[in-house]
Amino acid sequence: MDVLINVFVALHVIGIASLLGGFLTQMKAMGAGTARFTPAMLHGALTMLVTGVALVGLNQADDQPVDNVKIAVKLAVLVVVLGLVYVKRDEERVDKGLFGAVGALTTANIFIATLWT
Repeated sequence: MDVLINVFVALHVIGIASLLGGFLTQMKAMGAGTARFTPAMLHGALTMLVTGVALVGLNQADDQPVDNVKIAVKLAVLVVVLGLVYVKRDEERVDKGLFGAVGALTTANIFIATLWT
């Protein structure tokens, strides 16, 4: 079971990298007002959602403790990010504030995951 959990953790990290990497590569474009949500950002957010749900289920099946409040907060933040990216995915330009919010929420989700004990 540990190997399976570690595989899903790795896939979860890949999803985070895709979402945050898509944001970071467009920081210059955001300054110019031409940033847009890329398919990699959408796929990264979806990967995070699927692997995160799988991780909760696998950890509970393995009788490991799961902080349900932490998971609920992370899920809520991810659903907001996923909703924003999904709705605005076809627009040529995304508002700076909206694009920045996605980056900030993604970063907040990373800090929630690592610092909340």
